[in-house]
Amino acid sequence: MTDVLKVELREELGSLATRRLRRDGKVPAVLYGHGEENKHLAIASGAVTTMLRHHSKTVSLTGAVTETALVSNLQYDALGIQVLHMDLIRVNLAEMVEITVPIHRHGDAPGTHSGGMLLENVHEVQIRCSAGSIPESIVLKVGDMQVGDQKLASDLTLPAGVELLTPPDTVVAHIEKPKKSADDDAPAAEPEAITKGD
Repeated sequence: MTDVLKVELREELGSLATRRLRRDGKVPAVLYGHGEENKHLAIASGAVTTMLRHHSKTVSLTGAVTETALVSNLQYDALGIQVLHMDLIRVNLAEMVEITVPIHRHGDAPGTHSGGMLLENVHEVQIRCSAGSIPESIVLKVGDMQVGDQKLASDLTLPAGVELLTPPDTVVAHIEKPKKSADDDAPAAEPEAITKGD
């Protein structure tokens, strides 16, 4: 999904101007790439929130700038909630880009019903594809995983036209065997002898 972001040019730069911009409910951003000059932009924070909810990797910029851009980097506040700054790279939707996307688990692992615990070792992978066909996520099918099994990056389901850049032997998820409790190793208690009273 490609979100449309209306942008304004930032006339004033520097930390004071940036703080004022954020107080006004806008996110500062920089657009660069393709050998063109950098553009300092301002985007309404509500539009940025919607973009994040849609997991958009590419955006269409309108207003002061008309471009298609790749969301390259997001800087968050200390709590990891509010976006403080965005880096945008100019792209042509047909050009190939390298980008990191999240892994989406699909299915119910039978091994978890035998006491095993499904652990995800990696939550995202790096891929190469055209800017116009970046998937929201890459699917990991776990419906056949038993206790002791593991899934590698090479087991991920890739959409057509998507190339995996993460090493294929990277362990993405595994099902850990149930941990034995101390009571399991303790010897069985001897039954108490029943003595007959006089």
